[in-house]
Amino acid sequence: MRSPDLLRFNLRLLTGQWFRTLMTLLATAVGVAAVLLLTGMGEGARRFVLEEFNLLGNDVLIVLPGRKETTGGIPPLTGEGTRDLTLGDAEALLGLPGVKAVAPLVVGLTQAEAAGRNREQMVVGTSIEFFRIRQMAAAQGRLLPELPLDRAEPICVIGPEVRRALFDQQPVLGRWLRTGDRRCRIIGVLEERGVSLGTDMSDTVIIPVASAQQLFNTQGLFRLFVQVRHLGLLDSVKPAILDLIQARHQGERDITLITQDSLLGVFNDVLQLLTLAVGAIAAISLVVAGILIMNITLISVSQRTPEIGLLKALGASERQVHRLFLSEALMMTLIGAALGVVIGYSLLWTGHWLWPQFPVSVPLWALLGAVLLALGVALMFAWLPARKAARLPPVLALKGITDA
Repeated sequence: MRSPDLLRFNLRLLTGQWFRTLMTLLATAVGVAAVLLLTGMGEGARRFVLEEFNLLGNDVLIVLPGRKETTGGIPPLTGEGTRDLTLGDAEALLGLPGVKAVAPLVVGLTQAEAAGRNREQMVVGTSIEFFRIRQMAAAQGRLLPELPLDRAEPICVIGPEVRRALFDQQPVLGRWLRTGDRRCRIIGVLEERGVSLGTDMSDTVIIPVASAQQLFNTQGLFRLFVQVRHLGLLDSVKPAILDLIQARHQGERDITLITQDSLLGVFNDVLQLLTLAVGAIAAISLVVAGILIMNITLISVSQRTPEIGLLKALGASERQVHRLFLSEALMMTLIGAALGVVIGYSLLWTGHWLWPQFPVSVPLWALLGAVLLALGVALMFAWLPARKAARLPPVLALKGITDA
């Protein structure tokens, strides 16, 4: 039997048994779509995290108080040490050769009140360099001005979510906002940024770092961002920072220095493993589809026993009969896989349309793997029923007897 004849024969068979074909197509399509959907979401999450960290820049180091020894895992995001980082440390780091900018950070929660409304609010104390390092801009007004780090001023920049929660759509520039027991005048509103590095900057109040120290009654800093002049200086600046802080902290090296590359590497590995895991879980549905194909093929063999006998009586070989049933299963699977690809991509792009800030991307290995796995499972589960059909004796098959 020629390949075109085999194709036409199988198409007539599939359309003739439309309900059976539909069930097989749906089972295969759901399996392939599930693999693409979950791997696409996992890959999208990986890209989203990496893009968020890339906003920080490859030329930025994060200095945390407290020393933690790590062995390739995620570096500590908070430090536990006997000495805090101080504004003096920040100013000293700014004097190091190769350091372009230093941005101190003080973070805390307090009650914010304005226009008769109040809510618990995250307050960030920092300097103008923080906005430059994090590539943040003002949608209205202006950012924090150039100030000495130890100078407190009753001014603040708020995120758009803070504005909506406390002021609705009223004008806010020049109005007063109470944070804890202190007041600050609003001089600017940030652009929409969403969650970045674990912090929703649209839902923060940003004040000068000295003002935050007074508000939270602390001299210690949460962390320091250090920006080098260019990437080539990164390796030389890191030991210089460690040595300088050690000298300022009575000979103790009690800080943790994090580079963006170390964070990116760990998160990239973790998210890639997560994508593989959810893809493997989704692939189980393809095995279920393979079992369905095996059962349908067995039923087809029992229903078409006289037809098999007639084919063998007319001279069809075992190999041709075997090929006939295998090609039928593979054709159904291929059509179902194509339908699953369309469904999977449609769901992913619908999700991206609803949440445009979340990237979607199906890795090529996931697309090829899902289709090849579907075909492989179909071939494996259809093999035994097809082999059984090919070995039926012609005389018994013509009588409709499936067991010799």
